[in-house]
Amino acid sequence: MVGVDRVPEPHTGWTFLTSHARVLASVADNHNARIRDIAARCRLTERAVQKIISDLERDGYLSHTRKGRVNQYRVDPSKVMRHPAEAGLTVAALLSMLVRDEAERQSSGDQAASEA
Repeated sequence: MVGVDRVPEPHTGWTFLTSHARVLASVADNHNARIRDIAARCRLTERAVQKIISDLERDGYLSHTRKGRVNQYRVDPSKVMRHPAEAGLTVAALLSMLVRDEAERQSSGDQAASEA
């Protein structure tokens, strides 16, 4: 369920995507996102997001440059996924699937709203 501010409602229990995947997708969607915004979107604490970004940067999936008071992030789309079951699957392929799904969900939501 998505709230009024387009941020998902809190969820308990297991999920298909890891917090690392959610943060990476959030950064890929907005390269200038603040830690606070990423945390709200991913339903994580700011401290957890900082640790995840550190993990992703340490392993080369993400980098950032400081632009004044703002971090600008860059995702390396050529990096391959870490788990052997996803051998050869790139970050670009993962993000492509997530973006396509998000676009489909938004268009179906827009269509449902126009029919109402």
